[in-house]
Order: sequence, then C-alpha cells, then structure tokens
Amino acid sequence: MSYLTGTPAGNAHPGTTDVRTGLGVPGLAHPLLAPAEWGELARPGRPVHWAALDVCDGPGSRPDPSCLESAGRLRNAGVRVLGHIDALYGARALAEMISEAQRYLDWYQVDGFLLDRCPADRTTLPGMRRTTGALRTLHEAPHVVLDHGIHPCSGYTELADQLVTFSGPWSDYRWSQVAEWTAEHPPERFCHFVHGVPRGHLDEALRIARWQGAATIWFTDGVERGGARDPWETMPGYWDEIVSRIGTGVSE
Repeated sequence: MSYLTGTPAGNAHPGTTDVRTGLGVPGLAHPLLAPAEWGELARPGRPVHWAALDVCDGPGSRPDPSCLESAGRLRNAGVRVLGHIDALYGARALAEMISEAQRYLDWYQVDGFLLDRCPADRTTLPGMRRTTGALRTLHEAPHVVLDHGIHPCSGYTELADQLVTFSGPWSDYRWSQVAEWTAEHPPERFCHFVHGVPRGHLDEALRIARWQGAATIWFTDGVERGGARDPWETMPGYWDEIVSRIGTGVSE
C-alpha cells in the first residue's frame, strides 16, 4: 500500500520518537443533542487533544448555556476547546471571521479556533496569513487549526499550530499518500479526519496515521449522508476500542 513506502514520517524528526497520538474532535453535534458524547470527552484519561465547538454554524447570536457548560467541563478536564469557524475556502470577509472568533472567546472562553474549509493553494496564503495573524491578537496563545482536508502548499505550516491534511472517507484514506514536505515537520503538526472506517480496519487506519506522521486523528464509522459534517456528529461505534488502543499515548 502507498502509505508503507519510504520512511515513516514520524521517524524523520529527531526527538519525536515518543509522539503521543490523540484525538481531535471536528464537529460533534450540539450538546443538547449529544449530552452523553460531550460528557464522555470530558472523562478523566480520555486521549483528547482538542474538541471543536460549533454552536449554530458558528458561535450563534447569543450565549448558549449548554455549550458553555460543556466547554467548561472539557477545559476542566484539560482538553482544549476550539471555536469552529467556516473559512469558506478563503471567500469570507476577515471582519466576519474575527467577529465570530471574538464571540467564541467572550461567551465560551475557547482556547483557539478550527478554521474549516480552509483554502490550500499558494494564492490564498496572504489572505489566510492576515486572518491567522488577526486571530492571534485576540488571545494570548490561541491554538489554531487549519482544516484544508488535503495537503496544502507548505507555506501554511507557518500560520497554524496544526494542519488537517486529510479529511474524507476511508475508501480514499487507505490508498492516500503523504506530501514529501511534511517530513520536515513533527507529527504534532498534522491531523487526519476519516469517516466510514470499518471496525475491522481500525488498526490499519491507525498505522496509516502513524506512518504518514499525523499525531491528531478522528476516525469514525459514521458515513456522509449529505451535509459536510454529518459523519462527525456522533461518536464512533467503536469509541472504547479507539480509547484502549491509544490510551494515554501511543509511542511512535
């Protein structure tokens, strides 16, 4: 398989042989619709790097008490909470995104931002540099994740703490290839989101992530049924198996 050719990306970086694999939660349903799932993420010992909060296609028009409560429980458990912002492939006005980011901070005290549908080409790099620069002025040290869903041009590594370099179905992921430039960066810089992963292929999916050098993952057996985030709205049916395989960290 293509992901097994060459040297594992995680092994290309001195000092990163003990990388801890963990979970990034891109779009769980609203806490009122999935209270048990949000509660599960906040349980002690869960290997969750961060969870994105999407109140109503953004922060909403007013504070939501249930979202505030869920965000607080996660932060108390040591999990970063990120405000979900739609970058619309670079088409949204900077002022709109900054306004949403400020509301996330004011109402939910988020620790950073997940910019969904982030553009990936070189021509949009200056605009995204302005956006991420503005976001970083709003918070002392925000954790910024750019969700391209594909490998962007390498310049985007200068803008974000993490890049989502794969987001899509298992049928594509199992044959995916990693961009060569990613070997210049540690696995902590990359995330993979994969839906439709069968239970019997969970170990294979974890191996792909390790070999391609992605330390933050979200694998689910949910499938896309219309709506970009449908697969991510529920917990995977094999949640306990993922937690047991990752534990408090998997040595790479």
